Amino acid sequence: MSMISYISSGRWRPPPGRGPILIFMNDTATAHALERISGHRSRFDARLEQYFDTLGERLDTPTHSRFAPHCLELLRELSMRGGKRLRVVLLHEAARLVTTDEPPGLAEAGLSLELLQTHGLVHDDIIDDAPLRRGGPSTYYAYRQELPGDLPAALGLAVLAGDLAAFLSMQVLLEADVPAELRLALLAVQTRTAGETVVGQIADLERDTLTGPGEDFLHEVTDFKSARYSILAPLTMGLLAAGEDPAPHRERLHRYARLVGIGEQMRDDYLDLFHEADHVGKSTGADIRSGRRTYAVNAVLACASGADAALVEAALGDRDCPDSTIARIQRIARDGGADRRLRAEIRRYAEAAAAEAASWAPYWRAEAVGFFRSLPLWHIDQLDRTDGAA
Repeated sequence: MSMISYISSGRWRPPPGRGPILIFMNDTATAHALERISGHRSRFDARLEQYFDTLGERLDTPTHSRFAPHCLELLRELSMRGGKRLRVVLLHEAARLVTTDEPPGLAEAGLSLELLQTHGLVHDDIIDDAPLRRGGPSTYYAYRQELPGDLPAALGLAVLAGDLAAFLSMQVLLEADVPAELRLALLAVQTRTAGETVVGQIADLERDTLTGPGEDFLHEVTDFKSARYSILAPLTMGLLAAGEDPAPHRERLHRYARLVGIGEQMRDDYLDLFHEADHVGKSTGADIRSGRRTYAVNAVLACASGADAALVEAALGDRDCPDSTIARIQRIARDGGADRRLRAEIRRYAEAAAAEAASWAPYWRAEAVGFFRSLPLWHIDQLDRTDGAA
């Protein structure tokens, strides 16, 4: 569960003070933030449904084709099938750095961001050979079920479905009812972001071929593959829609996005290895079975040697790796202190991101700055509560 999903679920409560950890929003401000988050998500879901309802009026498809309209239906199902809507929340909250109004162009920017996310999910599931996504079949496996005797066709259709989502994400910006200058500025951010994300995916695959990817390499993968399109792009587009030139602020926005992205990825990797399926929504050790050399895997290998290190290496990429081996790897990690060091790093990145947001005070509205200061610390509370329940 992401920090946005967690705080909007109603389960988040302000934790007691611990050293330098501070919650920068009082109870009233937090309640207002939760209300806004819920509103952003519900309004966006209604707008996304409307978008797909009317897409046929704007996109020509071959009259006699059965596959083309079915592809659009699969994209609709995946896009509407839940999701965190993190990018939508950040987009709207970034606009609030400048104004309390909802400026024109935000709705289209949100659609564009989520359609690009759909593109990424479709292609990720092909790369990972993943049968499930958001509680239903992945687009790739939906095609495999429909065409069980023609795997190349199923693969080709899934690739093309992801491509179509990417092109639609650009088209929706070009159709936005805003001044041409803003349309082009939003499109420039999105096309740059899309290219960087694909490069990040390439580096992500490269990471898993390396025997020991260094921390700097892992940070770059996280930055390009997720932080730039999930955090930096929504921040930038929200400011643009609100009439603010983000160019003078790009470095500070990127620092924040990178810090939040790294901390969040470390948290996801930690939960994948150290928590049971009912806490994280997937089987423990999924990254090890998939051969992903994550922050958690790196942390285990850093404290393992001899037969222990050989055990971890042998488990990487073994899709039939038994639960008993995962449990043994957990013991190796805990005995070597890998879990404690990784939690400390997650906390350090969250605090650094909060401090970075605090430096925005001279530039933007104090209440909105407070939201971004608090945001990285919410997932620390979630992690602490999950640890207590494990």
